[in-house]
Parts: sequence; structure tokens; C-alpha cells
Amino acid sequence: MWFKRENKNRNRRVGRQHVLDVKLRSDQVRATRIRLAAIACAVVFGTVFGLYLIWRTGELVLNKFVYENQDFAIQTVQVQTDGVISPEQLRRWSRVKIGSNLIGLDLAAVKRDLEMVDAISSVSVERVLPQTLKIRVTERTPIAQVNVPRTDVTGGIAVTVFQLDANSMVMLPLDPRQCSAPVAATEAPLPVITGLNLFQLQPGHHLDSAQVSTALKLISAFSHSPMFGLVDLRRIDTSAPGVVIVTTGQGSQITFGLDKLDQQLQRWRGIYDWGMRSGKTIASVDLAVENNVPVNWLMANVTPDAPKKPLVKPGKPRRKNV
Repeated sequence: MWFKRENKNRNRRVGRQHVLDVKLRSDQVRATRIRLAAIACAVVFGTVFGLYLIWRTGELVLNKFVYENQDFAIQTVQVQTDGVISPEQLRRWSRVKIGSNLIGLDLAAVKRDLEMVDAISSVSVERVLPQTLKIRVTERTPIAQVNVPRTDVTGGIAVTVFQLDANSMVMLPLDPRQCSAPVAATEAPLPVITGLNLFQLQPGHHLDSAQVSTALKLISAFSHSPMFGLVDLRRIDTSAPGVVIVTTGQGSQITFGLDKLDQQLQRWRGIYDWGMRSGKTIASVDLAVENNVPVNWLMANVTPDAPKKPLVKPGKPRRKNV
């Protein structure tokens, strides 16, 4: 009995030692994990803090030696344009201040500010270190205008003029004070387009109209056609479906279809020459009809006025302003 009791007590002590060993190993593993986690946190914190110090140091260095360096302060803004807007006006629209930092200047913002002007087609901006900014401007050339009658504050009728370029861009006329040279008094007026939706006339936006597009193409094609210099285009009516109707300064009314404008201009010249040989002047002609073109003639003793525009192909003035 005594022997059995002794073995039983010994087994209990062995069991207690095993439990103690398991608890000891668990504590060691937990302590190791805590230590590794602390090391990992310290490494991450140290890395982030080090990167922050590097970033702040780099920022301070850039500010001191680049962005706040007077050696890079803008002293000259060179402006080059292919049109009539004065360089000083373009400088004002660019919002670039003399003395601002050339490196820190937002070129995209300068380009955007200038291209928001409806009279400007495209802009390029270039840094020329250490102190020069170059701006090159391509202007839109108006080739037609739209006259919109409005009621003014006094109850009278005032006419608001919008201009169109060859791509149907709506523009407001430039203020003469914004131009580098006054508009010549002898310059021929732009053809007037009528019959379009006036609610679409928003400066800086394109007109979405097939007939207006045809009218603008006709104006461009006319300046290189055999009829240029013989007559001038005064008004183009786009209200009739499928055609545009031109009224010339000599009193003729010419109807054009929406395509094959060059061929129609050639037919117009042929009819014009036949009338001149016969002592007749065109009253109206429908060039949209390809065969048996209907023509009405003026009296032989009616002499049309000569066109007032010069016999020189119109071209966009090229200027290099600095």
C-alpha cells in the first residue's frame, strides 16, 4: 500500500512539472512576439520619419535654391502672335507677373487662361532659363459675322455683332484697344450670315449647323475661286433647307447646294462670263441644279457696282511681336 501511494505522488509531481514547462514556453513565445512587433513598429516609424525628414529637407532646399531664388525671377515675357492682338494685351490675359518664379510657374494654367479667350486658337508656353518666358499664340481669323438685333435700355434697337471663323467658332469682335494696329477703314466688311438659330450664338462655342458650315466653306472657297475680285459676298441666307442663298454686293442672288462648292463656283464663272459677253448681268441663278441651270438676267443697261475689296487674295496677317 505504501509503495502504491508513493508512485501516485510521484506521477502527480511529474504532471505538475510538464504543465510548468508548457506555461514557460508560452510565455517565452509571447514575449518574443511582443519584442518582434515592437522592433517592426520601430523600423516602420523610423523609416517613415526618415522619409519625412528627407522630404522636408528636399523641400527646404528647393525653396531656398530654386523657387525663392531671385536668379529665376521672370524678367522678360516674350510674346509672338500670328494675328492682330497686341502683345501687351496677351501679357495681361496670361496673368504672368514680372518677378514671379520661372521654375514654379504653372505653364498649363498660363496656356489655359489664354485659350479661354475665344479669339485665340492655340497657345504654346516655354521656359527659357534663367529669366525668360516665351508665349506663342495662334489667333482665330473671322471670316463671317452675325448681326443680332436687341432692345437696349432706352427701348431702342441695338445690334450685337458675333463673328465666326472657318471652324464655326463663335467670337466677339476684338476691342480696337486690344489690337496692335487699328483696323483699316477701307477693309471690306465680313459677309453676314442670316437665318441661323440665334440661341446657339455662344462665344467660345462651335455652331452645330450643316448649312452654316457650308456657308463658311463657301466663303473660304470663294477667296480662291475664279469669281474672287469680280463680285463680293454681302449676305448668306441659311434658312432654306438644303441650300444657302448668297446676295452679292452687285445685287445678284446665287443659290448654292451644300456640296461640290468648287464645281458650283466654276459654273458661276462660266455663266458670269457669258453674261458679260452678252451685255447682261446675273439677277439670280440656282447653282444647286447641275443641268439646265435656271438664270434670271438684269436689264442690259444696268451696270453693277464693282466690288470694293482689293483684288488680292485675303490672307491672315503675320506678325512677330515681342
